Amino acid sequence: MAVPRRTSRDIRSESRLDVIHAVLSAGETTRNEVARSTGLSPATVATVMGELMAEGIVAETRLTVGRVGRPTATLAMNASRGRVVGIDVAETYVRAIMFDAALNQVGSLEEPRDEHEVAPIVVVEGIGRVVDALLATTGTARADVLGVGVALPGVVQGASGPSVVVPHWGWHRVELDRLRDRVGLPLVVDNPLRAIATAELWFGRGRECSSLVTINLGTGVGAGIVLEGRILRGATNSAGEWGHSLLVLDGRECRCGRRGCVEAYVGAPGIQETLREIAPDHPLVDVDTQPDFIAALAAAAGRADAPSGGDKAVQETIARTAYYLGSAIADLVAVVNPEVVTLTGWTTWLLGEHLLPATRAHLVDQAPGRSAADMALEVSTVRGNSVAAGLATIALERFLADAGLLTTQLPTAL
Repeated sequence: MAVPRRTSRDIRSESRLDVIHAVLSAGETTRNEVARSTGLSPATVATVMGELMAEGIVAETRLTVGRVGRPTATLAMNASRGRVVGIDVAETYVRAIMFDAALNQVGSLEEPRDEHEVAPIVVVEGIGRVVDALLATTGTARADVLGVGVALPGVVQGASGPSVVVPHWGWHRVELDRLRDRVGLPLVVDNPLRAIATAELWFGRGRECSSLVTINLGTGVGAGIVLEGRILRGATNSAGEWGHSLLVLDGRECRCGRRGCVEAYVGAPGIQETLREIAPDHPLVDVDTQPDFIAALAAAAGRADAPSGGDKAVQETIARTAYYLGSAIADLVAVVNPEVVTLTGWTTWLLGEHLLPATRAHLVDQAPGRSAADMALEVSTVRGNSVAAGLATIALERFLADAGLLTTQLPTAL
């Protein structure tokens, strides 16, 4: 397949994206400050600012009059331009977060979901119901919504359009068309891994570095990858399924059907299986829900750090999990060579402080040469629901693309 040539239109699009990132990062800024932070020429920044202001994306907030020369305009994202919504469809809930056009959160709503009910019509209606309720509770008119982004696990792009490929889900174009009709607003769907990478790029360490990986730890495991400031999507939008790369030859069975996947060892069920191997009769082995298990493990790990020594089985479980995680990240670093790796997701928020030091040590020890010696491994600073935040941002990007301001590769709008 031929590699598409970068056109002058693509270069202008990248300049606009760089300027938007600079304005968002600064909160308020000037044209000269944007030129310094982006490396773009003052003339290019002035042109791009004019385009963004004409579309209502950026607005002047005030003028500062100096002793000489023309007054300096201070610029910011125009929060009143409209609203964008990001929706995280998880196994046990549907969470929707509304942002203004400056990506400030203005409202949120969550509805529990029966993880055993996967019929498309039920899931679609649940998403639509949450959108309707969020608009009502925030007093937002449909005409003010620039776009809605929905995260569906396993979204891939094929010749016949997007589809959803996960165990027990069999969504194809007809189900996605049904979702578009039910939501009734400009809609884009994407994979949660692309969402967390987008959130890290716009709100986290992506503001400071151009190549990074953000790893989601929860029931499942995956990696959102940013290379040279752009989200890595792959040929079918399925890049980043690092959780289903091989960690142990002929190892534990993974829910994807393979054996020895990373997820089978560092996903929440895999961590519980490690404890079961170490201490089959341990009381935490029988904790039913994964969040409850990880929370209880974190509490026990805190006690295990006490001078008395605490729970040896929990200590060993944390140690083995850190070894598995450090080894798996070392392989990822060998392939991607990022500047920073961040950890996110509910397992990270609960267990990260106990896992991180040993994981970092194993990573440095096992990564080829000195590839991880100067690389940062840290907990993401993007808190809250990074999937919903990322999807709202993707919806904003799609709006800008539809307005002719961006040519960046994005998921197919519905």
